[in-house]
Amino acid sequence: MPSGRVRWFDANKGYGFIQGEQGADVFLPAVALPEGVKTLRKGAKVEYSVIEGRRGPQAMNVTLVASAPSLVKATRPKPDDMAAIVEDLIKLLDSAGNQLRRHRYPSPAESKKLATLMRAVADNFDVQD
Repeated sequence: MPSGRVRWFDANKGYGFIQGEQGADVFLPAVALPEGVKTLRKGAKVEYSVIEGRRGPQAMNVTLVASAPSLVKATRPKPDDMAAIVEDLIKLLDSAGNQLRRHRYPSPAESKKLATLMRAVADNFDVQD
């Protein structure tokens, strides 16, 4: 059974490609994924069988051998650093709340900064294994 790594996979489009050990690309349709798997991360190691499709080799009966490591999980801050970031974010949110109580939204620059920081903090918490 050939093996390779997922070059890319788009769950919305329903397909992607595997780069085989010999370097050849193999089409990967969503129907070939194991039951219960909706998407594959780039770099995930897979084993598969190959059939000849209309446009070339196509993977079927894909088995996930090893998932690619999460870049977000590997690069997120240490818990102590994250605690300081969250405390600073709370202070900014409190300031924004006080302005809203005075019937004023924060300035567009302050709003954009706050939204960017909230997204960054949320991304550090939303790590998928």
